[in-house]
Amino acid sequence: MGCSSVSHSNLKNAIIAFLVPLPSILFFLSFKSAYSQSPSSWSALWTWCYHHPLLLANVLFFFNVNFLFWLIGLIQSTHWMIDPYWTVIPVMLVHYYASHPLGEYNWLRSRVVILLTWVWSIRLIHNYFRREKWQWGAREDWRFTDLSQQYGRLWWWASFFAIYVPHQVLLIGLSLPLHVIHSVNEPLSMWDLVGTVVCICGVVIAYTADTQLYNFVSRKEEEGVGVPILEKGLWYYSRHPNYFGEQVWWWGLVVFAWNLGHGWTFIGALANTKCLAYVTKLVEDRMLKQDNRAEAYTLYQKTTSVWLPCFKYSPLELKSKDA
Repeated sequence: MGCSSVSHSNLKNAIIAFLVPLPSILFFLSFKSAYSQSPSSWSALWTWCYHHPLLLANVLFFFNVNFLFWLIGLIQSTHWMIDPYWTVIPVMLVHYYASHPLGEYNWLRSRVVILLTWVWSIRLIHNYFRREKWQWGAREDWRFTDLSQQYGRLWWWASFFAIYVPHQVLLIGLSLPLHVIHSVNEPLSMWDLVGTVVCICGVVIAYTADTQLYNFVSRKEEEGVGVPILEKGLWYYSRHPNYFGEQVWWWGLVVFAWNLGHGWTFIGALANTKCLAYVTKLVEDRMLKQDNRAEAYTLYQKTTSVWLPCFKYSPLELKSKDA
């Protein structure tokens, strides 16, 4: 009975996840259909959608993600859906910017960036589902659960501002280079190659780190015993190599935008870096609260870089730091 209930919930959540972006998709298709007609027949709404692609993306995000996801979260008493959609929304945005009638861009640069975005997304969604044992909505992010306990009865409305509004700011901000790439038509340059290499390096680092972490956790679950923390592979050189790889990916996109004269789009990547700094603190505080890991992790903190992979501190360096 329990297994049947889990399967039913898994199927239900999968169907919800596939259906939930339909309002935005159908609205945009309606707009594209209207665009194919004479501009003189456009309504004021379609004219506004044509002239303001970035604002339209924000409006669709607000109603289709912020409001609808929040409403579904309240009904289900779990805000799980924003996690898998973190990996899907940038893919939807890059195709939206590429197909918007106002878009003007270098075709090859666009296809390279679209392919890179798909690779990033597949890597991240694969990691999400293998971590969740291939289930849809089995649990929400532990940070949301902690926040719900802090807010108590106020969480039903506070969750909208604590979870969804920040996700809009981050995802729209991080995807600003995708908008620039599909707004400026300039020939390819050496910097496009640099951006491509940086993005690929970020994806490879993040995938390798997440795979090493997944294998470590799986072994601990199977054996029931083992070393308290992961300190091998990339995790030997960095305490959070997966976060480092993720940041490298987004900063790689900034290289593309900077090359096109819009370096200001770094604000999204910078905001994400600051957000990951806060998340890093939360993760490490959580590790230190676990009695079986606290001592080992305290030493790990003293000897290992937070993000940037580098060699461990030597005993002499530790003494000089403590002094």
